[in-house]
Amino acid sequence: MRRTSRKKRSTLANRAIAASAALILGGGGLLAVNVYASAGEGPSGSPPTRTQNAGRQMSTIDCPEAVNGLPEVPDRARGEVDRELAAMDTQITDAYRQFADRQEQMAQDPGLAENAVLGPLRSKRTASLDRIGIAIGRVGGERPAGLESLAGCSLRADDSRPGNGDGDGNSSDGGSGDGDGGQDDGQGRDQGQNQGRSEGQGQDGGQGQDPGQGEDPGQGGQGGNGPEASDFVDIQTVQPSVDRPRQRRGASRGTFTTDCGLNENGKFNPDNVIAAPGVSNGAHHMHDYIGNQANDAFASDDDLADGATTCRNQGDRSTYYWPVLRLQNGQNENDVDADGGGRDQNVGEIQTPSEVTLKFVGSPVGRVTAMPRFLRIITGDAKAFTNGDANANASWSCTGFEDRQLKDKYPICPEGSQVVRTFAFQNCWDGQNTDSANHRTHVAFAQDDGRCPSGFRAVPQLVQRIVYDVPPGPGFAVDSFPEQLHKPITDHGDFINVFDERLMKNMVRCINDGRRCR
Repeated sequence: MRRTSRKKRSTLANRAIAASAALILGGGGLLAVNVYASAGEGPSGSPPTRTQNAGRQMSTIDCPEAVNGLPEVPDRARGEVDRELAAMDTQITDAYRQFADRQEQMAQDPGLAENAVLGPLRSKRTASLDRIGIAIGRVGGERPAGLESLAGCSLRADDSRPGNGDGDGNSSDGGSGDGDGGQDDGQGRDQGQNQGRSEGQGQDGGQGQDPGQGEDPGQGGQGGNGPEASDFVDIQTVQPSVDRPRQRRGASRGTFTTDCGLNENGKFNPDNVIAAPGVSNGAHHMHDYIGNQANDAFASDDDLADGATTCRNQGDRSTYYWPVLRLQNGQNENDVDADGGGRDQNVGEIQTPSEVTLKFVGSPVGRVTAMPRFLRIITGDAKAFTNGDANANASWSCTGFEDRQLKDKYPICPEGSQVVRTFAFQNCWDGQNTDSANHRTHVAFAQDDGRCPSGFRAVPQLVQRIVYDVPPGPGFAVDSFPEQLHKPITDHGDFINVFDERLMKNMVRCINDGRRCR
């Protein structure tokens, strides 16, 4: 797949746009912002009523997140359940494609949307949920009741995102739980060390900005699939909002940094071996991969253990991946007719990061213990636009402005500044499981006081910072599920720990001793 070279990037006009970070180095200490995960990502909010929708342009399909409505899934049923959940994602993407192709007609005739899109989608989801119930009942002894309540979907407007109230796109409000952050601890906590605040309210999304990339975000970017002008804000209008975390006596103050490159060799695929194992195109968007090179939908733990790595230290065979960032400049990659690319409404020129930092940090209140090998962590929610922001945990900013953080806006950066995306992963582990049925509840964020929830123990926290050298203006977006409209709040990151035992011990010792190691 063709990628933008560093030489070409350096010649792009004014190198501006920068994505915000969740944790930032400053003055020898970590600065933090509010990257909250609130009480668990539940089913999508109630659909707008016909009256509320009157005169509004419906822009996407909103379905409950089925995995969050399931009871505990027995281990023996997980493979079958995961495949059905992935099939339900495909059902939504197929339905969205039909909706997008006939959107104007459906705006004039709501009955057409019900008959051509929503009704058939509901029937397919009902069948999948029935098969999920059978799979759970077959090995668990009792089929779960009420799964059919998760089948319904509705059309909704761009300005009615669950969890955002009026949909005005204000930046993080300090306690809204909008970090794109994978697990929560049930208390709306932040991420252990992240006890600052990222206010930035009142931003208007950067109206009047010139897209400058051959697409018009004001018309929905990418041929109507987003992002829009209202999804961007000038970082210079955002108020500084980052505070230093409080470090208590006994804190583990060290850091361990691993260098795994920038994906210079161009490893991409639209799989997600964590959320959709064994399913090709389980993500419906393209991922960048660094570290382990054996990662695809079918990779087993043995495959990852034996896989080559781009990490400088060969003891780190972990896999780190995230949605690619593309310029909306009318230039397509060779995935324009492929799954995860153009077939899933992801088009434009993929950008290679100019910098990727993978840093593991400690706990503000005590020592950390080793992660288990093959621990899987998803931070963020790829469906946060329709699910609501309870598990959102990406942060966007610009170099030189990383004391200003955004959750549901892309930043417009000034000349000489670059886009920054940052993820601070969950830093508490349940002490038993390397994964869970919803890929979330086996890990958690620390509570407001920096301590892990009861039954969890502190582990090194991965803080991932990705920088891009892109031209100024709102002409870029991360890949997403098509119905998520490329919203910044859907950004997310994935990590599987494949450190060897010796290197993991060295990491833990380094962090607990307060040293800075590589």
